[in-house]
Amino acid sequence: MDSNYTKAGYLTEPFKIFHLRDEHKLNIDFHYHDFHKILIHLHGNVSYCIEGRSYELKEHDIVLVNAGEVHKPILNDDSIYERIIIYVSQQLIDDYVSKGYDLACCFKQAYANQSHVLRLAAAKGSRLADTIKGLDSTLRETNEYANELYQKLLFLEFLIQLNRITLHGGIEYINTFSSNKKIVEILDFLNKDLTNRISIDELADKFYMSRYHLMHTFKEETGCTIGSYITTKRLLLARDMIRDGSSVSAACDACGFGSYSSFIRAYRKQFHSTPTNT
Repeated sequence: MDSNYTKAGYLTEPFKIFHLRDEHKLNIDFHYHDFHKILIHLHGNVSYCIEGRSYELKEHDIVLVNAGEVHKPILNDDSIYERIIIYVSQQLIDDYVSKGYDLACCFKQAYANQSHVLRLAAAKGSRLADTIKGLDSTLRETNEYANELYQKLLFLEFLIQLNRITLHGGIEYINTFSSNKKIVEILDFLNKDLTNRISIDELADKFYMSRYHLMHTFKEETGCTIGSYITTKRLLLARDMIRDGSSVSAACDACGFGSYSSFIRAYRKQFHSTPTNT
């Protein structure tokens, strides 16, 4: 039986920074996070797959992955894979929103440009690059005075600079290196209306594909079946609704689940907790 995507990583703080270096080829499955993710690619022959789109990364590329987006890296050879990863909570983003700015603007601009990868026109020697180096140094200088506070200040500076560059046109939005256009269209269609109860046959007819070809290609491109993809996305939406104050039954109905009992079972399986403990 096919299972839903795996939730990876955890975040109990407003943000968390890692510097990772793998000298051996990894095989990482498709997964998602409860939080936003920023990846700064430092080294390696890597393609990054996000929601049916695949990007070939270059040094200093910045990858933006929204909470709940299914993704995985593909290591194309045995070269060292090195990157800085930042986990960002939605609460931190919400804490720094005003009429004059929104630190999630870089994510929203990337989405509007149908991309997840930002490539700076002048990455080396830029102010943003210096800030990234400073952030990286805080991972080693843990005994320095007020290091935790300094790291937070640098991270906020990083987000501000990244958003300024985004708004002022100092970056290039990278198009997909390779993707199945039909599957990308299907994913976009499904995500725009997760509550729509559509059968696989209806989906195949809508996109002019045979049932078999649709199911085979979808799993090949996303690592999961159509049913599991929809269930995972609906559960994430339901959990967000419950966290925002909706009742469990209202979230169940709004997210297209056929019965309350099946929703509860799926929720427990996905999140290892009940909706009332969300």
